[in-house]
Amino acid sequence: MTKFIFVTGGVLSSLGKGITAASVGALLKHSGKNVGMLKIDPYINVDPGTMSPLEHGEVFVTKDGAETDLDIGNYERFLDSSYLKTSNFTTGQVYSSVIERERSGGYLGQTIQVVPHIVGEIVDRIKKAGKGHDILVVELGGTVGDIEGLPFMEAIRLMKHDDDVEGTFFIHVTLIPYIKAAGEHKSKPTQHGIQELRRIGITPQMIIARSEKALPKAFKKKLSVSCDVASDSVIEALDAPTIYGVPLAFMQQNILTPIAKELELGELTPDMEQWDALVKKIVSPKEKVTIGFVGKYLELKESYKSLTEALIHSGAHQDMRVEIEWIDSEKLENRSDEEVAELLNECDGILVAGGFGSRGIEGKINAIKYARENKVTYFGICLGMQLTLVEYARNVLGIEDANSIEFDENTTNPIIYLIDNFLDQAGDSQLRTHNSPMGGTLRLGEYPCETKDGSLIQQAHNGEKLINERHRHRYEANPTYRKQLEDAGMIVTGESNGLIECVEIKDHPWFLGVQFHPEFTSHLQTPSPSISAFVKAAFENSKH
Repeated sequence: MTKFIFVTGGVLSSLGKGITAASVGALLKHSGKNVGMLKIDPYINVDPGTMSPLEHGEVFVTKDGAETDLDIGNYERFLDSSYLKTSNFTTGQVYSSVIERERSGGYLGQTIQVVPHIVGEIVDRIKKAGKGHDILVVELGGTVGDIEGLPFMEAIRLMKHDDDVEGTFFIHVTLIPYIKAAGEHKSKPTQHGIQELRRIGITPQMIIARSEKALPKAFKKKLSVSCDVASDSVIEALDAPTIYGVPLAFMQQNILTPIAKELELGELTPDMEQWDALVKKIVSPKEKVTIGFVGKYLELKESYKSLTEALIHSGAHQDMRVEIEWIDSEKLENRSDEEVAELLNECDGILVAGGFGSRGIEGKINAIKYARENKVTYFGICLGMQLTLVEYARNVLGIEDANSIEFDENTTNPIIYLIDNFLDQAGDSQLRTHNSPMGGTLRLGEYPCETKDGSLIQQAHNGEKLINERHRHRYEANPTYRKQLEDAGMIVTGESNGLIECVEIKDHPWFLGVQFHPEFTSHLQTPSPSISAFVKAAFENSKH
């Protein structure tokens, strides 16, 4: 049977519950355990797919095509694993399931209530996520005391007494504020958070204490006594130079000892040698390269979380710091070639990321034109690839009104268009139109891509002809223009069931556009091949 570790948060949000859960999971995995991960989100949205990146950060896409919370990305990056849609669920999904069952007579006319029906559905989903794993680490989103989180708190409380559950362990992540004027740490917010948990019926067995300054021994003892937690279960979580240093900091404090004791896991000795070596290269690399990151969600950098982390992974394996020069695509609009060059000329490589909507599009096209004409290493991802085709059609083929119908429905030259039918992951035909609901018209999840011999994309993947990558987009490259583009020097080097997946251009040191999102499969220990190749090319082709 599966054992469960529950991670809750107190005082305020953004304390690092996701990194805590991922770090505990990574240490358990490196100790030889089969670890599953689950993020529970109390918001009522069915998933974050239609939420603004500025509202919620990045939407992470799983192998099986679920649009999930960005913490699932952290889990995959830390545990070097692929998780499925069962690793994330929301209040919206829980209520939808219960209401649908009630409408179809599944409850035999009972009055549907939060307890037991909603809470029971939550417990069932947690157990389902744990199947096949020795241990399931469950992160509960939000903060203790949030009204929307109460049914989830009740569910995890009940699991302590469930005969089908072999063991439970509760970790509470909390803020320890330091009052500069008084010169001391304060424990009262943590005590109040623990009291609220106890009122609900949950007694945490471990406290992860987030603090900017190291905690004195006497203060840790005070926390231990006042919160009824064993002294070896008060774990410091100080600000780290890199999030990948957190598991090592936890390991130095023997975080697994009380967990192993309570859950009867035996002696756990995680092998973190390779991890430690990579962290050292992140913190003190030998080389550096500057990547111009052209995007439009720069107000919240977490909108591009997987991509920025993928650059870190690639840099670590090449003993190189990847410095990101953030460039707002709107600031590149209505600029002369000279002005664009002035904004981009310090970049060793240019990356145009994905996105939705028309804002900042012309600025991205100007960045692509600069990279193509000045032989600067270039990588376009998803929308970045689509705009690569638009830029080439406009400026090389001379098709002035070349565009995507996403931005101009009436363009007479739709280089990027919306196909009415496409095959989904199961091989079934799906229909997409302009009027289809936003949440149900994307090509999502992992699809195969057949690469062309001798291409940059195939070289990046060590000569593999067939690769599998994840997608999140509505629009596709229009094959009507393929011959014109190829005759003019642009090569299609990757295809998926007849759809254009990768493009490159002749007579350029390194220029690649991909329809998929390679960042979704990049992990610290196994970085994305194409992003690693981009970083390497940017360094080799730079002005060093």
